[in-house]
Amino acid sequence: MFSQLLTRSLLLAVMLFARDATAILTIEITQGAEGALPIAVVPFGWTGQTTVPPEDVAEVVTNDLARSGRFKPLPEKDMLARPHQGSEVRFRDWRILGTEGLVVGQVQDRGNGNLEVQFQLFDVFRGEQLIGYSIPTTAAGLRRTAHQISDLIYEALTGERGAFTTRVAYVVASRPGGRENYQLQIADADGFGAQTVLNSNRPIISPAWSPDGNRLAYVSFEEGRPEIYVQDTLSGQRRRLLPAGASSSAPAWSPDGTRLALTSSRGGNPDIYVFELASGQLRRLTQNPAIDTEPAWAPDGRSLVFTSDRGGGPQIYRVAAGGGDPQRVTFEGRYNTRASFSPDGKQLTLVHGENNRYSIGLLEISTGLLQLLTDGALDESPSFAPNGSMIIYATAGHDRGVLAAVSVDGRVRQRLLLQEGDVRDPAWSPFRK
Repeated sequence: MFSQLLTRSLLLAVMLFARDATAILTIEITQGAEGALPIAVVPFGWTGQTTVPPEDVAEVVTNDLARSGRFKPLPEKDMLARPHQGSEVRFRDWRILGTEGLVVGQVQDRGNGNLEVQFQLFDVFRGEQLIGYSIPTTAAGLRRTAHQISDLIYEALTGERGAFTTRVAYVVASRPGGRENYQLQIADADGFGAQTVLNSNRPIISPAWSPDGNRLAYVSFEEGRPEIYVQDTLSGQRRRLLPAGASSSAPAWSPDGTRLALTSSRGGNPDIYVFELASGQLRRLTQNPAIDTEPAWAPDGRSLVFTSDRGGGPQIYRVAAGGGDPQRVTFEGRYNTRASFSPDGKQLTLVHGENNRYSIGLLEISTGLLQLLTDGALDESPSFAPNGSMIIYATAGHDRGVLAAVSVDGRVRQRLLLQEGDVRDPAWSPFRK
């Protein structure tokens, strides 16, 4: 049964759609949290040679905060004033509007492409500044600076680290001119700045970020069978992980970036192996007649979870990184696959199947309590944001695959859409250095 489901999942991952892919992801908030914090991000002032700055910082910050579902930004048209610094703020104007947080700032051109962004965040009802920063940047880096500002605001108001400067990797399948095409792409967390890491006429699946955010491991079928490659996202340099031979798939980086867990059939059966990047040593971790696949490391690097049908149906098991007897983790339902740890190691996100429907679940490891976060017919490939607040996943949207995201409490939902093309296998990057 599990082998048939595994084959079906593989076919879904590589199936083609007769559409061309474009490079812009559009994020649509389909459900926001009740009780979101009212906040106003005033358009930033600009001092420079041109009439407008290279990027609308306030717009980027506003969209970031709205997308998190934790904030309800005030529309610009409803603002009673447009202050650019704290000395210009009249808190009474913002209290009238029911605004609790207020962001003001300005961008200054320092010449030779160098800019400086100053901003302040205020608690409106107390009339107090919470944070204020001056950030040097460049015209080319202004958008990322805006995301950094969003991170600082998010952390100041929620106590959690923001993840707006992170990136997402995903695979786009298309048929330009009727020919098969697959692209491994990365984009900022808000969908902008998409770049193609690999372009191929053979399927690409299972991208996985290295802990430093500079490399991607992925599976390519360019030699006719699934094989794992590791590629530097900046230089484009890449290498095949294992010598040609048996199929290998499902790469997963260890937290220290020195090892990759993977599935290989070189022993005659799909089992979990650990590959040492420095030495090239391959160590077998499981040995069972069942299918063992989809490994994922615990944040402390001491253990891994993986999917296996050794109990009769696909379930999640846990094994020590040094080997030993795997212990079953999931017991609710007959189908649980593709697990990965939350950043704090206390939860697993996974795919839970019931009555031929496949949803994204969240398992509390200590209690075994499983909460379903989505209700799609075919949701798969869940991946935590590095701050643990959201989970990105692939789902079916009308006649093609799209990406979606859900908060860990299930209250906030988003859909990430390409104008054309089938999008699968998302992976959320770690925090950028």
